[in-house]
Amino acid sequence: MWMPDLPWWELILLAVVVYLVLLAMVRLSGKRTVGQFTPFDLLVVVLLSEAVSNSLSGSDDSLVGGLLVAGTLVLLNAAVGLLASRSPKIEKLVEGEPVIVGRNGHLFERTMARHRLSRAELEESLRRADCPLRDMSLAVLEANGEISIMKHMPQ
Repeated sequence: MWMPDLPWWELILLAVVVYLVLLAMVRLSGKRTVGQFTPFDLLVVVLLSEAVSNSLSGSDDSLVGGLLVAGTLVLLNAAVGLLASRSPKIEKLVEGEPVIVGRNGHLFERTMARHRLSRAELEESLRRADCPLRDMSLAVLEANGEISIMKHMPQ
């Protein structure tokens, strides 16, 4: 219970590798996956955590091993956040960039399909912004998965 079965450095290495692979997988899954969790998305996150739990610890069930892995993950997350805040290139790689999905009342169907954004989701955002499609100046899929709507300014 108190002494890890694996060397401390191996637990840290496992945590780093799993963190980086999962970060890449989440990033590749697209903006909408991260921005708005559906019950299906939540299920995937829970199953992902279960799937990698043994990979994180190398089947080490000790308290010290678990705390070492948890501490490594927290430090990695803080380091990635710090690097992203200081480097626009790393921020773009980790966070992504906003994408214009509509302008002047017209939706960009190909762009929406590429980012797995349905027309229904965009229409919901238009309703929340109290903006009919014809009054939309700009629709942006933000890096965090939210959809921002800008209305035409009244003349």
